[in-house]
Amino acid sequence: MNATESLAAVTKAAEDGKITATAVENIRCWLTEDRYADYRDQVAAEIEAGNWKALDDAFWTIIPFGTGGRRGRMNPIGSNAINDRTIGESAQGLADYVTEYHNGQKSLSCVIAYDTRHKSRHFAELCAGIMAAAGFKVYFLDDYRATPQLSFAVRHKSCDCGIMVTASHNPPSDNAVKVYWSSGAQVLPPHDKAIIDRVMNCQEINQVPFEDALRDGRVEIVTAEIDAEFLKVTKAQAFAGSRDVNILYTPLHGVGAEAVIPLLKADGFGSVEVYGPHEEKSGDFPNVPGHVSNPENTAVFEKPIEYAAANGFDVILATDPDCDRLGVAAPLTTDTSGEWATFNGNQIGALLANFILDKRKHAETLSEDHYIVKTLVTTELIRSIATSYGVKTVGDLLVGFKHIAAAMDAHGPDKFVFGTEESHGYLVGQYCRDKDGAVACMLLSELAADLKRRGISMHEYLASLYREHGYHKEYLINLVMEGSEGMAAMQRLMQAFRDSPPESLAGLRVSQIRDYLNSTKTDTATGKSEPLGDPVGNLIIMDLDQDGNYVAARPSGTEPKIKLYVFTKLPKDESQDLVEAEAKLGERLKSLEADMRAFAKANS
Repeated sequence: MNATESLAAVTKAAEDGKITATAVENIRCWLTEDRYADYRDQVAAEIEAGNWKALDDAFWTIIPFGTGGRRGRMNPIGSNAINDRTIGESAQGLADYVTEYHNGQKSLSCVIAYDTRHKSRHFAELCAGIMAAAGFKVYFLDDYRATPQLSFAVRHKSCDCGIMVTASHNPPSDNAVKVYWSSGAQVLPPHDKAIIDRVMNCQEINQVPFEDALRDGRVEIVTAEIDAEFLKVTKAQAFAGSRDVNILYTPLHGVGAEAVIPLLKADGFGSVEVYGPHEEKSGDFPNVPGHVSNPENTAVFEKPIEYAAANGFDVILATDPDCDRLGVAAPLTTDTSGEWATFNGNQIGALLANFILDKRKHAETLSEDHYIVKTLVTTELIRSIATSYGVKTVGDLLVGFKHIAAAMDAHGPDKFVFGTEESHGYLVGQYCRDKDGAVACMLLSELAADLKRRGISMHEYLASLYREHGYHKEYLINLVMEGSEGMAAMQRLMQAFRDSPPESLAGLRVSQIRDYLNSTKTDTATGKSEPLGDPVGNLIIMDLDQDGNYVAARPSGTEPKIKLYVFTKLPKDESQDLVEAEAKLGERLKSLEADMRAFAKANS
């Protein structure tokens, strides 16, 4: 097919309802504009084959920047796919904006790293060639490395920006670029919007061959340097104490072993084993259920738990493919051959918060000016723990660790103690500005060793926190909505939460609506609204008329889904019998989930 024939076929497909209007427009651009000339034949071939569903998925929108950068399914063509063009536009847009921002006042530099996913090395070399062509000195991590190492490297090398090629815990089909600013944090306003503007208007992508740039010094390999310095700064976050604990670690086929194992060894842990079936570095993630390497998914622990219980391990640690998230499993009692269970991200955050604050308290390194940071959808148990140690909580943040990083710099990193978000992200120290699975592994191992010395299981330790602060129980509902139809359904559902929210959930009245997109909080009894103030984002929280019980809804910034967060709590005096408390909140959670799913089904 020539371009005219292809366009006619696309028009006819749209008339027949086989493809959306936005896909038609984007396909038209790829068929007619010079900047897409290299892809024209591939687009025409798909049209001639009548692959309308695939074409609509690939072209119905322009892949956006979300909470973690530009992420999506890989496909050789398409504005809504990860491919050489969309990755190239991302790097070129970043280079153009950073160059304009500094207005020729300094020499520019960038760090680039990548994980084990398919085409990650290819995309990393592509980005390096583009940044080098734009006049940047590129520091390149020449092997699979962790996202927190990239964040650290940006700060360590005093770079203007950084690029991490990874899709984190997404399925094997996906890849992405995470874009970092000079702070070592992922880009925030106004830089994110300015970069997006340059990306969306990118006409020409200029690049030099990676090997040429490496040969003439525009690209410099810094892997060994960053490994050594990263180990030094993460080891500095350790606390004194026992190291007598048997650790089973799984990198879930990702990069984590290169960061986690040297750190645990440097911190004095002598009994650490990498779980063999998950050790292979593979973008297919072959030996995890569903081939999705997400430590939030309890299924990834099933086989490691069998192995750990049979071989005398005390704790299992798991990091996601780019090693910025931590998952944990431990025996319910001190009998390691008995029943095991995992912890969710809120529970791990609470365990680490209490451990770190307790260590800092005994070291007399806490003051009323110190603070911890969490997001709006992270358990309020964290705030209660911090308050009990006389420490402040910065807790009204939108989802995304970049907001925690911004809070660190806004409130002063010298007084920062701990940052956490419910999606298994944790950070201490000042060495980087992103969540770090390696340092979280080290601190959790220290906690495990301390508890073993005291004859307490990790689950018993968590139970003591519930008795002290009230039983908190949270649940996350993921509503997957893929493609153009899914996006429309997400928009309808979020609008329904704003226009006609449920009056009650699980028998509890919805007393207040906090709308962070329109920055209002509304009393449902009176209808009176007040300004909510910052932050601003597509998040709605519905407070129920029982303290500490609320639900939240937000579209994911990295995956085609809406996330519904459910939070329940019992007061301290109703939390001493945890079996009874668990039963009570378990029933409440089931009822809340049923009501939320019913509302979503009726309004999407």
